[in-house]
Amino acid sequence: MNNKVLVNIYVPLLEKKYEVFLPANKKIGEIIILVGKALNEISGGYYQFKNTERLYNRINGREYPINQLLKYTSIRNSTELIFM
Repeated sequence: MNNKVLVNIYVPLLEKKYEVFLPANKKIGEIIILVGKALNEISGGYYQFKNTERLYNRINGREYPINQLLKYTSIRNSTELIFM
């Protein structure tokens, strides 16, 4: 596995979808913080990161555990995720 994974993240609150490179050697909880802060910047402050968001698989609705490293999950290139 490479160091980064290219995924599609859908953000229901913004009704937008983003292609994002995620670091494979980070925990899901750390990735959630990175994505939340980036969404705040991208949206010009419209998206307020609360640190209660989670990542879900868009196909089956499964939540990814925040303490698990991304490389040990089913997340691979082109995986569809929901951030909410």
